[in-house]
Amino acid sequence: MYYAPYPYYGHLPMCNCQRQNIYQSMQNNPNHYWSRRNDDQWIQLRDHGKEPYVVNIEQTAEQNHTFRTAIWTGDHLQVTVMSIGIGEDIGLEVHPDTDQFLRIEEGHGFVQMGNSRNNLTFERSVREDDAIMVPAGTWHNVTNTGNQALKLYTIYAPPEHPFGTVHQTKAEAMAEEENY
Repeated sequence: MYYAPYPYYGHLPMCNCQRQNIYQSMQNNPNHYWSRRNDDQWIQLRDHGKEPYVVNIEQTAEQNHTFRTAIWTGDHLQVTVMSIGIGEDIGLEVHPDTDQFLRIEEGHGFVQMGNSRNNLTFERSVREDDAIMVPAGTWHNVTNTGNQALKLYTIYAPPEHPFGTVHQTKAEAMAEEENY
């Protein structure tokens, strides 16, 4: 991943139709960064919500190095990519009015779900290509049990986080959610 530290002034190669390298300066916007794809194209990891958008979601999730980045937020749906460090977890949480879909793109983990924070009766090991469906009102957590970062994407319906959400770390996410 190519991450331009704050302030976001960098020169990132972009290719135009004539295959000439052109450079674009990044603005002071903490809600996006650039990542190089395997085919030397650049993916801008920012919230493209309410615009038509197509992305290779597997590649985007695998290249993400933030705890959470929203890549599309609409009125009724939100897509985020996440990277969970070795031995870390998403954090036990519940979304009272939001259904959630998670798909593991890289790594191994353990999911727990239940009807209360102290009654997590559903437990499963998960790995690459597994999908997790979390009904609204269900307490849940996903823990990375592998030896590399757990890369995944999640779909919230309706959206769970504000438009443009970028959380570099879990601590940053928890602090922002307390204030939100």
